[in-house]
Formats: sequence, structure tokens, C-alpha cells
Amino acid sequence: MLPQQAISIVKSTAPLVQAHAEELTRHFYRRMFSNNPEVAPYFNPGNQAQGTQQRALAGAICAYAANIDNLEVLADAVELIAQKHASLMIKPEHYPIVGENLLASIAEVLGDAASEEVITAWGEAYGLLADILTGREEQIYKENAAKHGGWTGFREFKVAKKAAESSVITSFYLVPADDGPVPDYLPGQYLTLRLRTPDGSTTMRNYSLSDKPGQGYFRISVKRETGAEADKPAGFVSNLLHDDIQVGDSLEIGPPCGEFILDIDKEQRRPLVLLAAGVGTTPLLSMLQTALDAMPNREIVFVQACLNERVQPFRKTLDALAANHPGLTVHYRYSDPETDATTRQGDSSTGFVDAKLLASLVPGRDADYYFCGPKPFMVSVHRILRQWGIPQDQVHLEFFGPREELEAAA
Repeated sequence: MLPQQAISIVKSTAPLVQAHAEELTRHFYRRMFSNNPEVAPYFNPGNQAQGTQQRALAGAICAYAANIDNLEVLADAVELIAQKHASLMIKPEHYPIVGENLLASIAEVLGDAASEEVITAWGEAYGLLADILTGREEQIYKENAAKHGGWTGFREFKVAKKAAESSVITSFYLVPADDGPVPDYLPGQYLTLRLRTPDGSTTMRNYSLSDKPGQGYFRISVKRETGAEADKPAGFVSNLLHDDIQVGDSLEIGPPCGEFILDIDKEQRRPLVLLAAGVGTTPLLSMLQTALDAMPNREIVFVQACLNERVQPFRKTLDALAANHPGLTVHYRYSDPETDATTRQGDSSTGFVDAKLLASLVPGRDADYYFCGPKPFMVSVHRILRQWGIPQDQVHLEFFGPREELEAAA
């Protein structure tokens, strides 16, 4: 526990830190990468360039400071961060590097307001958070290693198969190079790939597992990021995977991690509603396949939103699942379809995922909702569910960006 004096100082200075939060986090990352370049491979340069990493850290710092005397409300956020850190192999020795640079940035950005007493209090607060995170991360490492076929660190896998799922998404089927077993994972989790960059360093990316567990392989389905979208730069790793990685090639893989997981033990009287957009289909497809096996009598609604049929992944898989499971409703929502609605097969419509569509598919509204996709889709769905008054414990999401942006937009 923190001393009461430290709690009081952190809470009293939280508004000042919040007012300078993004300036502070930009300063922090510049300082850390300059003083400790060895940690740069743990960060996505695309997220740095877009500012999403800086905004995410700013939001996390402000939330932690505001709730320093009631950390239980941050349990979900702590789990998200711990899973992310474990996926990247963050270790206790990395925390002093972050702490030293963060406290120095607070002192340099806040100037005279950052007295010795203030820096000491924030240092104690950081130390407490570091202890909480390292403790949970150690548990995750042990859990992953204890699984049948589990491991710690990075393990070599071979690409057994490479399959185009759409014009922009390709699946990679991965098997252990040592011919050992593939551990089970929870539907919704992701893998970490570590690859070499042109300058000889390494970079890491997380990709959701897109098939159900127990298949004897891992499957990830990767969207090629071309840079054509206004808010996204071209993706070095996604293009490398699409263009250069072929069947038989090796990849370094970290164990499955992630807190966005399907709760198959939950009360099953309510329908299960899975809402996917674009490449956000990947974790939800794993959830869907698992749910159909584990909860065959449950009503399930799966909505897939995409631009058009050309970029749509897994259409044949979803059609087959719908045909073989009477309790499953699959609906496709195209924002700019290439074919006329009268000629399209299956249950589909034109437009964006809105309240009218969801109400038609889930008439009672009371359901367990899982959703994943790009920011506009996430904001819209989150807003709808909030307006409907869906309880927080029935809303589950994975958002590619700072959660604070989603909350603010909704």
C-alpha cells in the first residue's frame, strides 16, 4: 500500500498531469528512446508515428492517478496491460528504465510544479504499479510454460500453409519447428511475431488467432496495411508477411496472450452476439467456432461488416457454419457492395452497423456482446450498447487504440 501522503500528493497533482498528459508522454518516449534505445523493439513504430501509443499511455497515467486510492476499479486495465507486456516478454528489469525516464519527464515538463516531494510521491506510485504488473506478468509466464506444449520466450514455428482469405487478408498456418505439441489457447487471444528489420534490429507485432483451439496448428490472418488509408501508415510487418514469408519459412512466435476472451462458462440464457468489422473478424471467428462446439444450444448472432465482397474474409467458412447450425444467425453488412442486394446469396444488407440493424437481429437487446474492428465501427457499436443500457459485464471488446478515445467518442 502507498503511504497516505503519497496518495494525497498524486491525487492533488493528477489534474496538472492530465493537463500536460500528451506533452508529457511524447517527451517521455523521446527521452527513453534516446537514453535507452535497447527498448525500442518493444514498441510499434506505426503507433508511435500516429500518436496512439502516446495517447494510450497518457490515458493510463491519468486513470491510475485518479484511482490511486481505489485500484480495484482498474483491474481490467491492469490485466490488459499485463497480457500485452507478457506477449512482448517485458521483464522486471525493464521497469526501472521506464520509471526513471517517466519521472524525469514529469520533472522536466511540469517544471517548478514538480517539487521533490511530488516526484517522490509519483515514484512511489509507479513502484506500486510496477509491483502489481510484474506479479501478474510472472503468473502469465508460468501459466503459459505449464501448458502441454507451452513455452516461455520465443519459439520457432514453420509456415505450413499460406491461404488468401480476401484481396487484403492472408492466413498463415503455423506449426512448431521442433515437431512438438501446440498448446491450447483461449478464443480471442493473440500471438506475438518477432521479425528482423532492415537495420538488423527486431520488431514485434500481435496478431489474433483466427481458428478455434485444438487444431494442431496456430492460424493468424493478417491484413496487408498498404498506407492507402488516411489514418494508417504502410505496415512493414504485414507487407513482409504477405510478400516475403512463404511456406516452409520460419517465424519466432511468443505464447498466446490476451484478455479479450470468450467466457464459455457464463450464463447461457442470453444470446451471444459477435460483431466483427474488417480484420476484426479474426478473434471473433475463433470465438464463434468455439461457442458452437461448447454451447450448441445457445442462440448466436454473428454480424460481419466490411466494405465489399472482394475484401471480405471467411465468407465460405461463415456460410458453412450457418448452414450446419440452426441456432446461428449470420448477417453480412456491406458499406459499399460490389453486387446488387437482389443477387447476393445469404442474409445481407447495405449500410453501416447501426441500432436499427442490431435491434432487428437481437429483438430483446439483452445479450452478451463481443465486438472488434476499426475505430468508427467500435465507436458506433459502443455508443449503441451504452444507449440501450446494456450492463458493463455483458459488453466485451478489443479496440486497436487507446480505450479512452473510445469512451470519449461514445
